[in-house]
Amino acid sequence: MSEKPSRSLAGIAGIVAVATLLSKLVALVRQQAIAAAFGVGVVANAYSYAYVVPSFFWVLLGGVNGPIHSAIVSVLSKRSKQESAQLVETTTTLVSGLLILITVILVVFADFFISLLGPQLSSQTQAIATVQLQIMAPMALLAGLVGIGFGTLNTANQYWLLSISPVLSSITIIIGLGILAFQLGDDIVLPRYALLGGQVLAWGTLAGAILQWLAQLITQWRLGLGTLRLRFDFRFPGVREVINIMAPATFSSGMMQINLYTDLFFASGIAGAAAAFSYAGLLVQTPLGIISNVILLPLLPMLSQLAAPEDWVNLKLRIRQGLLVTAVTMLPLGALFVALAVPIVRVVYERGAFEQEGSQLVASVLIAYGIGMFVYLARDVLVRVFYALGDGTTPFRVSLLNIMLNAGLDYILVKPFGAPGITLATVGVNFASTIMFLFILNRRLNGLPLRDWSIPILGLTASSFVAGTASWATLWATQRLLGSEGLIVQLLQLTVSGLVGLGVFAAIALQMKLPEVDLVISRLRQRFVR
Repeated sequence: MSEKPSRSLAGIAGIVAVATLLSKLVALVRQQAIAAAFGVGVVANAYSYAYVVPSFFWVLLGGVNGPIHSAIVSVLSKRSKQESAQLVETTTTLVSGLLILITVILVVFADFFISLLGPQLSSQTQAIATVQLQIMAPMALLAGLVGIGFGTLNTANQYWLLSISPVLSSITIIIGLGILAFQLGDDIVLPRYALLGGQVLAWGTLAGAILQWLAQLITQWRLGLGTLRLRFDFRFPGVREVINIMAPATFSSGMMQINLYTDLFFASGIAGAAAAFSYAGLLVQTPLGIISNVILLPLLPMLSQLAAPEDWVNLKLRIRQGLLVTAVTMLPLGALFVALAVPIVRVVYERGAFEQEGSQLVASVLIAYGIGMFVYLARDVLVRVFYALGDGTTPFRVSLLNIMLNAGLDYILVKPFGAPGITLATVGVNFASTIMFLFILNRRLNGLPLRDWSIPILGLTASSFVAGTASWATLWATQRLLGSEGLIVQLLQLTVSGLVGLGVFAAIALQMKLPEVDLVISRLRQRFVR
């Protein structure tokens, strides 16, 4: 579609990596501000429950690599610029009509949805969460508009704005909290200001979503890729194709979000659990989101171009590359999160209202997240293969099965393990999804070299275990020597232990002679060794 010359995979990955890194770092500062102001208390817990509903739509419809983004990319990449503008306007009209209705429902029935999510929440937490949800309800509509914008800009090679625009949401929250802290000072933690603090979080989140949409819209207009014009020609070529991919993919991703609802239902009786999921999740999503965007953003258009049977040989090579790069990056990072969870949480969050007790809770959840980092991203890679093949139904069916699996695992694991058990249930669901997707693709593509793929992945898993052990041993030794108190000491221990772990992994992985290992390390050398 784009008239600009296509960029290389390396060039795209570089743009995405830098922009996403900036976005994730600002998001981390945002989360630090929330932690310092509210810790794992009532306001943070209420926000975790209130945000899960607009987040459902934001992830489902508005996220990079979400169903709308994937459907738009798959269809627009095959069409001219003029056709694309009309298709974007028609899709926007259709999606907006549905989401305006949903926004009204969220405002009217906010208290019901919060009660459904957290039946064991305190009355204060529920009241704050209800108000927050009513404020953030328009994000349902904005999610659809942003998702369409992401897909449109992706096909126009506008990768920088795709990855950097989420910064706007974080900045508005940080500014809001800064003003609140300036006005209230240390009184910000007092119960009588809890509702005010919750409202500031909600308004800041909504303002950021509006700014993100406006930034995309201006770029779309400048490129001639659609305006806010209402277009009701739902028979326009390509609209049906978008719907055929988007509808089942949306339901599929929605099923995954239902798993999150199930998790929160079981977590509502555990004090601070929802906030802990949010804090630990961001720590994981920071590197995972960067690598996810680097892998998936340029990979999806390439997969779509290899969907024909005569191109399946190259398609299988791209699938292998996606899975192996995922393993090379996610497995060692996951091992480091497991080994260094406590010092990571203490360095990032432990200040202000966030105390050592909160660090222990968040660290326990972070360990569980670290165990599942590889299968989380591997599942996403395989889902995009189905989207590229024009099949959104298979991920939907697998997700339906996983709802029951997730509920069962939550019920089993929450009693012995508490909050980390709920995260481990999610890891189990992602692992099961990955296996099912590989089995189905093996049949669909007339066989995959699964044994050839599994051997290096198992080798990288073993390497990561050794690296994690080395990192933990280094941390233990430095704590015996220097103690574990003081930010400078903690930073030093974390840095040394992390570098030891990564060095051990790199030393072992290099001996495996995998092209994906060489690819990742060469990229790192290009960026950090001049």
